[in-house]
Amino acid sequence: MKTMTCKQLGGACDKAFHANSFEEIANQSKQHGMAMFQAKDEAHLQAMSDMQALMQKPETMAEWLERKKQEFEALPEN
Repeated sequence: MKTMTCKQLGGACDKAFHANSFEEIANQSKQHGMAMFQAKDEAHLQAMSDMQALMQKPETMAEWLERKKQEFEALPEN
């Protein structure tokens, strides 16, 4: 199991996510993001806006995702 924070995954806080795969941790981050969106958390809304801008360029988004996946893979097991 590995740990990444919301900030490490492009978010706005230090909430820790724990998972055995990058896909699993990305899903946890997505669920957290949806909760923060519903709560209208300003810092997370800004992070989401930044992410939406990144998504406008599919190649750039794919590179970002690959870097995050590599970062996850390089982490030590908890």
